[in-house]
Amino acid sequence: MTVLSSRPAHPVDPGLVSIALEVAGRLANDASDVIMATAGRGVRPDSDESPFDWVTDTDRTLERHTRRVLTKEFPSIPVFCENSDAVPDDSEFRWVVDPVDGTANYTAGMPWCAYSLALVDRWGPVVGVVADPYRSQIYAAARGRGMRANGTPVRLTERQGDSLVVCTEMTRSGPWPGMGEFISTAATAGTGVRVLGSKCLAVAQVALGHVAAAVLHGYHEWDVAGAVSLAVESGAVVLDRRGEGAQLPVDGLLVAAPDAADEVLGWWQSALQVDS
Repeated sequence: MTVLSSRPAHPVDPGLVSIALEVAGRLANDASDVIMATAGRGVRPDSDESPFDWVTDTDRTLERHTRRVLTKEFPSIPVFCENSDAVPDDSEFRWVVDPVDGTANYTAGMPWCAYSLALVDRWGPVVGVVADPYRSQIYAAARGRGMRANGTPVRLTERQGDSLVVCTEMTRSGPWPGMGEFISTAATAGTGVRVLGSKCLAVAQVALGHVAAAVLHGYHEWDVAGAVSLAVESGAVVLDRRGEGAQLPVDGLLVAAPDAADEVLGWWQSALQVDS
């Protein structure tokens, strides 16, 4: 049996949370406008490396804008993004941002990328905002205040029907160890596995109730912190690959609807054992 994650019992100054939500929401709206204005329209990465490592001018533009606004509004809180060094854990709070999660999709004009921003403390996300530009959606959550999609509250209910959809993502070097076995096991159980190219949106789909689970063998904090905030506040379970509850675990990430968590965790653990 998994150890179910629970809503954090670590309060944060309500004034800080309210201001952080308001500022993060404005930044998410700005990012959505920029992404929709530029996606797939002659935008090209500046590197010949793997598309998993692409960085575009849009990434840099949104990063600079985000840093400028956050530094002005929250001068004592550091900001980290995918071009930063490793995120330290000695600050009381930190902002983490991924300006374009799903850059390869964005560059190709495929409608599946996101802007992710989160305020994080030592226990996990305090505030999370995700812009889903192609669906004209801004998802937002704050610790103890629930999740909203374009202002409408979202709360997970029990899974409908017998079929499942589970999301996963490849690592920067390709399929993760055991990924093929995981997909085969899921298919045998009547579950489709989707690899869509955005860790942030994969987790967000769980929070929205669109898929049963998201399995990430590896990730960076800025990839998923915003979406994990959504998932926790919508009632999802957040676990590491051992089945232990944590907001941002260092040993893989499973985000799942409560009634799917044990089953999907079992598939994941079995796949890892087969590959080892």
